[in-house]
Amino acid sequence: MTSVTHAIGIDIGGTKIAAGWVDLASGNVLQHMQTATRAERGGQAVLDDVVGLVQSLISNRASHVSPVRIGLGICELVDLQGNVMSDFTIAWKDLPVRTILGAIAPCSIESDVRAQALAEARFGAGQDYAPFVFVNIGTGISSCLVQGGVPFAGARGNALVLATGPISVPGAAPFVLEEYASGLAVSKRFGVQTAQQVFDAAALGNTQALEILQSAGHALGSAVGWLANVLDPAAIVVGGGLGSTAGVYWDALVSSTRAHIWSADTQKLPIVKAKLGSDAGLIGAALSVCRQTMNYSPSSWKVDGPTVAGLINPGG
Repeated sequence: MTSVTHAIGIDIGGTKIAAGWVDLASGNVLQHMQTATRAERGGQAVLDDVVGLVQSLISNRASHVSPVRIGLGICELVDLQGNVMSDFTIAWKDLPVRTILGAIAPCSIESDVRAQALAEARFGAGQDYAPFVFVNIGTGISSCLVQGGVPFAGARGNALVLATGPISVPGAAPFVLEEYASGLAVSKRFGVQTAQQVFDAAALGNTQALEILQSAGHALGSAVGWLANVLDPAAIVVGGGLGSTAGVYWDALVSSTRAHIWSADTQKLPIVKAKLGSDAGLIGAALSVCRQTMNYSPSSWKVDGPTVAGLINPGG
């Protein structure tokens, strides 16, 4: 019987697929690989790329790496059994993804926001807070409550939608926050291809870019403040491409969040940036292997607790 010390983590987003070997005890990413998602090609083409990345990582693994386990995070709804239940971006809802990847090695599938939240709880900005709310701001916007080191999935795995559903007010057109405040939204509002172009223009003093970023941050802050009112977390950890930026977007998000929190005591809660950056998704995906394919105890993730290798013994 051999303990698992490493796993392959795969993070599938709207623009890129990142993959790599992850040391489960330290969170270090080894043999990092990346390719464009190009979801418009269809779900099978994306799956073929993922299989190719996995096979490359396996063939290049070091001799000391433990038996292969695959953890995958995807920007879709994922149920409690690891089935992809939506196809808003990646058309995997009707594909036998777990069967195909499972033929290579034991595989777990998780939503990307829960994977990122798990990584931040274990190795990142969430280590000192319980419970905390993780908010992911990238191509889309999602959130996750983390309690006892475990991302809360809800009854069906759908406890992650923060800004996707329409807000309806009688006499007014429905408003979808994600279409106003996400990375994709701010780039569309400015008429460019990427959110980074908006930030670059704002840095040069472009008043339209500044207004778009500030208004987006203020709008999102109203939703994050609502989360704080409902869940009363010890802290809010913000990740994703837009969550890692400084300047008017971040400043507006923080000030608006505090302004929309009802309790004066809660208004003082820490609002911090995630620490693991773009690797959070694949680190968390690898960690999800421990939750879905092996014996797992939340207490094992305490910083002063036993190492992962000493806790799991799945065989193989």
